[in-house]
Amino acid sequence: MTTTTATAVTAPGPLGRAGNFLREVGLVFAREISPELRVPIGLILGMLQPLVFLVLFGPLLGGMPGLGGSHWQWFVPGILVMIGMFGTGAAGYGVLVEAGGGSLERVLVTPLSRAAMLIGRTLKEALTLLVQGALITLLMAPFGLRIHVAGVAAGLALLVVVGVGVGSLSFALALAVKRSPSLFWAVQQFAQFPLLLTSGVLLPVEAGPAWLAAVSRFNPFTYVVDAERALFAGDLAAPAAGYGALAAAAIAAIGLALGIRGMRRATL
Repeated sequence: MTTTTATAVTAPGPLGRAGNFLREVGLVFAREISPELRVPIGLILGMLQPLVFLVLFGPLLGGMPGLGGSHWQWFVPGILVMIGMFGTGAAGYGVLVEAGGGSLERVLVTPLSRAAMLIGRTLKEALTLLVQGALITLLMAPFGLRIHVAGVAAGLALLVVVGVGVGSLSFALALAVKRSPSLFWAVQQFAQFPLLLTSGVLLPVEAGPAWLAAVSRFNPFTYVVDAERALFAGDLAAPAAGYGALAAAAIAAIGLALGIRGMRRATL
């Protein structure tokens, strides 16, 4: 970053400190999103795994009891949450690459706010998640997914909130272990797979043993998955939607708090 840019960032704007902070977030966001816009193949590749699940696993759920009228109405929202968990959960790997190449150190010595660095990166991950979620929803419409516009919009907004939290947690983890990529992946997968399997994304937890259903109640992503399914069914007033919104807000708040703390404590 040039001296001219750094000076512009730190100069007070019309909105004072808040306006200056928003400009910094915008600068970081633009820096992070530019490669995706130039080479969008990463966005497409990020959709391949969930599409494989939908194409190969989804038809097996047809006629399974406990899924409601349409198995696609039950399965697609869960897969979108899975994208939020695994897609944004891997976002911290970029920090590891930057740390290994030395570019992270150059960013850390700029006068940019450490909070703006974290939030700008996280917003890029959230936008990518939003685009992927919207595209997958549209792609599944011809296969039988009924699109309730208001419910889908609310579901995607909820997904973005979750993505902010998970992405921030991923960045926090990467900053804590930035010299050990293998440790990053080990911790990430150790945490995410149990959360995925006990949230009922792939199969209804209620069909399993009682102890599994009890464990799922302590998983915040269970409430997010239930909320997404209610919203995609067009039931915006369902209690599950409210519980899911609270769970998503908690994930985002904890993730941002830990991510900003990790960024502020990051050393060169």
